[in-house]
Amino acid sequence: MKLLHIDSSVLGPHSVSRRVSAAIVDRLRQATPGIQITYRDLTSTPLAHLSGLHLAAAQGATPEAALLADIAAGQAVLGEFLAADIVVLGAPMYNFTIPSQLKAWIDRIVVAGKTFKYGAQGAEGLAGNKRVIIAISRGGFYGAGTPAAIGEHLETYLRWVFGFIGVTNPEFIFADGIQVGPEHREKALAGALQAATNLHAA
Repeated sequence: MKLLHIDSSVLGPHSVSRRVSAAIVDRLRQATPGIQITYRDLTSTPLAHLSGLHLAAAQGATPEAALLADIAAGQAVLGEFLAADIVVLGAPMYNFTIPSQLKAWIDRIVVAGKTFKYGAQGAEGLAGNKRVIIAISRGGFYGAGTPAAIGEHLETYLRWVFGFIGVTNPEFIFADGIQVGPEHREKALAGALQAATNLHAA
């Protein structure tokens, strides 16, 4: 059993999503003897955002020398994702959506012929054999029925993009309203950590 742990918050030890994703991994580590864990911090080792040169290289053009290391990094993260049975992702909301560091990672794993393909019926996901667990932190309240729900482009985006590559039932643990005030932050964090402890084994 292989687990891939991804963090994307820029807040380091002050991050709620990092604490919750770590708790999820601890729970699965304890419940699954022999599990192999790969960790990637997208802020300490960021991927470059896609450029025209990346796309040209993907189509067979000879890449510039300065691009070679980043292309290799992209291939490495794709390999990590493909090899994983479980993916645990820490995803804070920044300006109503995912961090740009996380978007750069997603752009390296959503790859035609690897995690999806196009056919007569349209797009078909190829990564549906994975369990994906996402720790979400949001400063306010964006759940269904809230006034701000229309501005929620974190959970909705992640549900769509993972569904596109075949993961149709990602699991979410939420810490909402963490910027409302210190007391609510602690309450939200405690609830999310408890939810991580209650996760069923792999």
